[in-house]
This record gives sequence, structure tokens and C-alpha cells, in this order.
Amino acid sequence: MLKKILSCGLLAGLIAGGVLSAFVLLPGEHGAPGAWAMLVGYLSMLLGLSLVFVAIKRHRDSTLGGAIRFWPAFALGLGVSFVASVVYALAWEAALAISGIDFAGGYAHAVIEQQKAKGVSGEALAELAADMEAFKASYAHVSYRLPMSFAEIFPVGVIVSLISAAVLRNPRVLPAKRN
Repeated sequence: MLKKILSCGLLAGLIAGGVLSAFVLLPGEHGAPGAWAMLVGYLSMLLGLSLVFVAIKRHRDSTLGGAIRFWPAFALGLGVSFVASVVYALAWEAALAISGIDFAGGYAHAVIEQQKAKGVSGEALAELAADMEAFKASYAHVSYRLPMSFAEIFPVGVIVSLISAAVLRNPRVLPAKRN
């Protein structure tokens, strides 16, 4: 089971982290992601985390003879999700190191501009600018960035694990092929 967790988790993290890194490393504007970039990012997470389903199904069919209980399936899914989330966070760190972009600065600028466009001004805008400066200072530290990156993908992995475990506990769903 550990082999399935590591191999599927590594591949899932490389898929999701690879798409994330591509957004950073490809030439172009590097600021805060737009709505379409966030959509593509979460879709790539779901694509990568679909390996949670694959890992549970393979374990159910090849190791357990076609039946698995919810909690063991969920635990396997969480293991894959954890490894994928670590790889995803490390891929983000690598992309930032290679590209040298100021993601936090671009994000802070975009948030402030968005609020200005909504008509926020005066003291509220000054408070937001101070909050964004504090965010930029925090984001400069890897001990802040890594958990944040991990927290972007891991909750998605938990949801995928819950759904996969609930679906695959039924042996009639995609039953194992008998030779």
C-alpha cells in the first residue's frame, strides 16, 4: 500500500504542480492569477488527484479481491493526497526560485486595484494596503509559503478521497475484471 501511496501521490503532485509551475515559468505577465488561471489550477488539481481514485481501485481490486471498506479506502486516499500536496508545494517553491517572480507583490497589487475599482478609498484602502504589506513580508518566508501551498491542494484531496472511498466501497462500482 505504501508503494501505491508514494507512486500515485508523486504523480498526482507532479501533474498539479507541473501545471502550476508552467503558469509561473512560461513567459508573460506574472501577477495574481485571474479567474481562468484559478479555474485551470483547480482543474489540474482534480486531474492529478484523480489518481486517488485509481490508487483505491487498484488496491481494492488487486490486493483485496474486489472489496474495500470505507475507512481503509479513505486512509489510502488521504495518503495519496498528502504526498501529492507535499510535491505540489515543493513544485511551487521550485518555480518561484527558478523564475524569481514577486508573486506576493503582484497579488497584493491586484487585490488593492480590485478594491479601488469597487470604490474603496480612504482609511479602508490604507488598512488594506497595510494588510497586503504584512502579507508580502510573511510570504517572503518559506515557513509561511509551504503551508499555504499545501493548504491550497490538500482540502481538495480530502474531498476527492471522501468521494472515492464512498463510491469504491461498493464492489459493484467498476468491479474487478475476472480472468
